[in-house]
Amino acid sequence: MLNILLLDDHPAVTEGTKLILEKDGEFRVTALNSFEGLIELVRQERFDIMLFDLFMPPFNGIDLAAEVIRTVPDSCILIYTGFEIAPHLNRLIDYGLAGYVPKTSTREQLVSAIRCAMRKEVVLPLDVFRAMRRTQQEERAAKSDSARPDLLEREIEILRQIAQGRGNRLIAEQLCMSQRSLEYQLTHLFQKLGVKSRIEAVGKAKDIGILEHIVV
Repeated sequence: MLNILLLDDHPAVTEGTKLILEKDGEFRVTALNSFEGLIELVRQERFDIMLFDLFMPPFNGIDLAAEVIRTVPDSCILIYTGFEIAPHLNRLIDYGLAGYVPKTSTREQLVSAIRCAMRKEVVLPLDVFRAMRRTQQEERAAKSDSARPDLLEREIEILRQIAQGRGNRLIAEQLCMSQRSLEYQLTHLFQKLGVKSRIEAVGKAKDIGILEHIVV
């Protein structure tokens, strides 16, 4: 029998969840409606899984979980809430929690989450996982944009011509400019990109997305 600690300031939630989980005799649930005495309890009794509400005024459930983990480092804790978890994901991960379970979960989903956590698997609903992926992509894009130099259209065209293997004379003819002017623009372009050669310029331009559709 797995020993579960349930922390939620709404008695209806703790009573209902306790009833659901203890239905088949697989789980024994200790329910708390207040954080008072929490640390003393986890010191005295071994719990296989803990379910903490996200909001336990005046505290955040993640902060309470972090305190429990500092006290009992191998604690396995899931946040159990009806609120949006996305704004709190980074802290949830940083503090070493096992994941998140919505209060709208069915018994089957709740039991499955508990079993996954027992196997040391991270528990996150698919929509939350996808939101994390979108956030990572947005952060990478923002970082890429901040590192991307502000190039003129003519400078981008020069890079395209270089990527296609054309020499200075042919590029100058294509752009209707003298080779001397082209060489000056290349020097300025290399400075902007922080490179020293044509090959490095093309590589850098591809890395930051300027020439991502050009095949050298």
